Amino acid sequence: MADYYEYSIPELVQLLGTRFKDYRMRSRMTQKDVAEQSGLTINTIHKFENGLAPNMSLSTFLLLLKAVGCINGLDDLMPELPESPYLMKENGKKAQRIRHTSSETNK
Repeated sequence: MADYYEYSIPELVQLLGTRFKDYRMRSRMTQKDVAEQSGLTINTIHKFENGLAPNMSLSTFLLLLKAVGCINGLDDLMPELPESPYLMKENGKKAQRIRHTSSETNK
């Protein structure tokens, strides 16, 4: 398994674009098909597949995943975590943010 921490962000985008192209082709879809399904331009899809879209938004990426039927893969990417006792307040409510106490910041 690859250590993705070793990759730069542009390398990761290029890797995802290459993988996306494989998924698109295995779905027997053309770039035009994906463009029609996603509402994106063929040029956007072409740039992504060829590693030329380093600033692609998350929204655009999600549209592409939906177009090729891979949106359910998000559960593999970031599975929902079970409740954590460390995030529960004394009153039984879940913490909404993490704050350091003054004794922790002075260490």
